Amino acid sequence: MKRIRAFLRLLSALVLGTLVLQGCNALNPLCGSARPAPIMGSLSASTITLAEVQPGFVLNVYGANFVSSSVVVINGTKLSTVVTSGTRLQATITTAVISAPGTADVAVDTPSGNSGDLGCRSGGTSSSLVLTIT
Repeated sequence: MKRIRAFLRLLSALVLGTLVLQGCNALNPLCGSARPAPIMGSLSASTITLAEVQPGFVLNVYGANFVSSSVVVINGTKLSTVVTSGTRLQATITTAVISAPGTADVAVDTPSGNSGDLGCRSGGTSSSLVLTIT
């Protein structure tokens, strides 16, 4: 019985040490539903005209770590987004979002997964890129 208790204490210490040292990654089974933070790389266009926005302009966002719940955010407004792959998103920009020439901040947001309070980081908002509207 003493050996079993000693073994269980050792096993508990190893599991706890693994979770603390590795944080949220594939080796931590308790972070299974955690989502990676999105990374923005580029836009399909860095400058568009207001005339292109009026009928609806399809913007492609390229980057990494995109998942089915990732969305394109323009000036704080989340857009309906199509996730075409883990590296490409599509969103249609309309005059409801951009109504005049100027600049707009474009980012990607991924909501957190159901990782609980296990030290797992999940989701987040990418850095932003500037879209110029002329």
